[in-house]
Amino acid sequence: MAAVELSQIHKRFGGTQVLRGIDLDIRDGEFIALVGPSGCGKSTLLRLLAGLESVSQGRIAIGGRDVTELDPKDRDIAMVFQNYALYPHMTVAANMAFSLEHRGAPRAQIDERVAWAAQILGLSALLERYPRQLSGGQRQRVAMGRAIVRDPQVFLFDEPLSNLDAGLRIVMRSEIKALHRRLGTTMVYVTHDQVEAMTMADRIVVLNAGRIEQAGAPLELFDRPANRFVAGFIGSPAMNFLPGRCAAHGFETEGGLLPLSPGLPAAAFGRPASYGVRPEHFERCGAGEGVGAQVRSVEPLGSDTQLTLRVGDTDVVALFHERMSPAPGDMLHLRPRAENVHLFDAQSGQRL
Repeated sequence: MAAVELSQIHKRFGGTQVLRGIDLDIRDGEFIALVGPSGCGKSTLLRLLAGLESVSQGRIAIGGRDVTELDPKDRDIAMVFQNYALYPHMTVAANMAFSLEHRGAPRAQIDERVAWAAQILGLSALLERYPRQLSGGQRQRVAMGRAIVRDPQVFLFDEPLSNLDAGLRIVMRSEIKALHRRLGTTMVYVTHDQVEAMTMADRIVVLNAGRIEQAGAPLELFDRPANRFVAGFIGSPAMNFLPGRCAAHGFETEGGLLPLSPGLPAAAFGRPASYGVRPEHFERCGAGEGVGAQVRSVEPLGSDTQLTLRVGDTDVVALFHERMSPAPGDMLHLRPRAENVHLFDAQSGQRL
């Protein structure tokens, strides 16, 4: 186990700058998720940690040791890839043992470590099978087993669940989290799925265009996003944004007047802003209250109903924890819960 320090990390590929001054301290034993849109630099950052790419500028330390210029084999890390990267001609046991054999470990130690990892991951009955005889979830377990037999200081995961179906992803999320609790090893996990990040990580790092937008506990990012980008990225369905202006009596928007949360700084009033409200924070109200919203589509989800509605010139999504059956074209009146409202500067996108 080890802490990881990234100091002013820059990465350029020719004339293209992918990472721009990344500073990040990862605590010993912490589970960190790197999230962001495609091309934001999260996989590149993971590859720099692994030593698979060289740093253009900056410093990487693992366990207090500068590893910036070290080869991958000398960093004491293990990486689990998206495509499993198993040797098809080797059995499960041979795949898991390969790295230890390559290091010249004693046979007894190799067998002991493989049996230990197989027991943790539920692979003991599959050790003599080949990858082609395994399901996707079993192959991913083998890939994780190959990593944990080495007992590295840091585990790196590069979108390990993206090739699995939705149901299996849920199961594997729980298994990886349980593995982290059992081993207590530092883990850095790259994913494009913010639900994975929310449910698994101790801390989420949101990247955008090569920079860190915000890092914090999952609920911290959900409840107090630092800017509009983070607010729109964290949460599913995504946060709604309505353009308008803060006034003393509420938020003036094209669809009507919306409530403001108490304690808004004086500097916020009178300036253009984006009014952020999550789909689950709308409530229905009577005519003459809230804002009028025309139903565009209805998605029944069993116990919940998701509506797409038109407020002024803006489409919003509202999620109600009840069964509803309005028809497209119907008018509803909605009111956001004032305590759950988020306001962002219209120009900078920063939280007000």
